[in-house]
Amino acid sequence: MYEFEEIYLEAFIANQEQLFSERVANTLIEADIFLSDCMAEIMDSIEGVQEFLEEMGMDVVDMTPQELKEAAEVFEMPDGKFLVVAA
Repeated sequence: MYEFEEIYLEAFIANQEQLFSERVANTLIEADIFLSDCMAEIMDSIEGVQEFLEEMGMDVVDMTPQELKEAAEVFEMPDGKFLVVAA
């Protein structure tokens, strides 16, 4: 039904203020549409996050894994994966 699994949508809804000053989604449907429009991706590892951000043109080569985890665009998911929002 959704492009993203509900666990990821719920985590994004709960933590979206780390990236945006105002809420962009209040429901699972709104979150799914927003994340799809932003070309968000689920990454299995922090190394995957770094590769994705590099491909998006961000200078993250010298960032430590902890710094990457703390980036506003990176949401650590309950299952240990990462949601990266390229907004």
